[in-house]
Amino acid sequence: MTRTIGLICGSLRENSYNRIIAQSLTDMVDSYQFHWIEINNLPLFNEDMEISGVPETVTSFKSAIQDVDGIIIVSPEYNSGIPGVLKNALDWASRPRESAVLTKKPVGVIGATPGGMGTAFAQMQIRQILEAMQVHVLPFQKMLISQVHKKIDSDRKVLTDEQTKRYLERYLQQFIHWIDHTPVLD
Repeated sequence: MTRTIGLICGSLRENSYNRIIAQSLTDMVDSYQFHWIEINNLPLFNEDMEISGVPETVTSFKSAIQDVDGIIIVSPEYNSGIPGVLKNALDWASRPRESAVLTKKPVGVIGATPGGMGTAFAQMQIRQILEAMQVHVLPFQKMLISQVHKKIDSDRKVLTDEQTKRYLERYLQQFIHWIDHTPVLD
C-alpha cells in the first residue's frame, strides 16, 4: 500500500515561492504519493455554519486531510506571522474538537521567504496552533528557507539551489521516517 502525504500551501498565489517549494517535494521520493489539499475556497470560519450545515468545500477539505498519512504545511510569513488563509483552514480542521481531522496527525512545517529570517515567526505560530489542536508536529526539525527568490529559476517555476534541495530532501526523509516508525499515541 502506497503511503500519502498531503501538501497544504499557506499562500494563495499561483506561482508563490512556497508552492514552488511544496511542488519540489513531489519529485524527491517514489515511496509516497503527494496530494494537494487546497485552502483557497474555504469560507471564513464561523461556528454558526456548524449548526446550519458545513459547506461542501469544508467537508471536502476535511476528507482530504483524513485520507492522507501525514501533512506538510509550506507557508510564507506575512507581517511576522501566519497568513490569515492558513489560520482559517486550521480553524476549520480543528472542529468539532472531539473529531478534528488533524488531531494526532503527523505534520511537518516548512516555510520560504525572500527575507532573511526564513519564516521563523510564522512557523512558531503554526506550531503553537497545531499543538493546541493536539497535532503531532515533526520534532526537532525546522525547514526555514530564506532568500528564496535567489533559489528558484527566473520563470518562478522550479527550485534550482542544490543546497536547498538537499536540505529539503533531508527534511522530507526525516518526516517520512517519523511517519513510518512512530506509533500514534492516544
